[in-house]
Formats: sequence, C-alpha cells, structure tokens
Amino acid sequence: MAPVARDSKKTGGSSSLDAVSLAIIEQLQEDGRRPYAAIGKAVGLSEAAVRQRVQKLQEQGVMQIVAVTDPLTVGFMRQAMLGVTVDGDVEPVADALAQIDEVDYVVIAAGSYDLLVEIVCHDDDHLLELINKRIRTMPGVRSTESFVYLKLRKQTYTWGTR
Repeated sequence: MAPVARDSKKTGGSSSLDAVSLAIIEQLQEDGRRPYAAIGKAVGLSEAAVRQRVQKLQEQGVMQIVAVTDPLTVGFMRQAMLGVTVDGDVEPVADALAQIDEVDYVVIAAGSYDLLVEIVCHDDDHLLELINKRIRTMPGVRSTESFVYLKLRKQTYTWGTR
C-alpha cells in the first residue's frame, strides 16, 4: 500500500507541513504498511504520536493510504488517457467525469486539452462504449482524443516530499 496525494481542492494546493510530517509521509511512501512504531523510531516520535499525525494527514486530505494494483492482474485489460476539449466552464465537466467509475484520474490542464482523463476498462468494447456513449455525449464536451496504453513502463508513488 502506498500513500497517494488527494484532491488539491482539499489541501489548497500548498504545503505547510513540518519536517516530521514530511518524514512520516516519506516513510509511508516507501512502505504503506510500515508499523507506526518503526516510523516513530525513524522520525523521533512515539508510536501514538505517529498514529495521530497519520490520522490528521488523512483527515486533512494531504494523503490517503491505499492498495495500488496492476489493472491487468485484476481484469482491466485496457487503459487509456483521454484528452478532452470543453466548451465553456471546464469545472462542471471535470466534476462529471470524476463521477464515472472507470475514471481514475482527472486533471484540469493548460495546453491542447482542457482535461486529461485516465480511464481503466475491461476491454476495447468497454472503452468504446465509455468514450462514445458516456463521455462524448456529456454536455460541454466538444472533442476527445484517446491515447491507448500499450505497455506501462513506470508508475511510482515513492517520489518523496522533495
């Protein structure tokens, strides 16, 4: 399990964490199942103090601790990144896309696309149905461009807190 950054709306997009909280996050990024006692030893706190800090970081939306799977091993044979161009306000479209179960990543972007959306599907038919019937028909969606994943070369959550 790895801690994963949460929605920046909740955190305001800025960091005001102290060095100890950052060190706790780095410990959990290395191993999300690392015991609080071991983390405490590494950062100079008691087990109880680490537990409280981790709970606070989760409640504040700074991080979450989740099991990260390889989609292929759990039956999702097709992943794609979708570039979406929007007419009008981008936020309602981003919010609507974020509600779709197959969507695991939505970014409001600057550049050729207004939104970048990662989707995970069972197969190509599922991907086609999702894009053609559910996403392209959404109010505000002007156009989409699909980038189908052929092979994932790197995915990591251990970038630390730099």
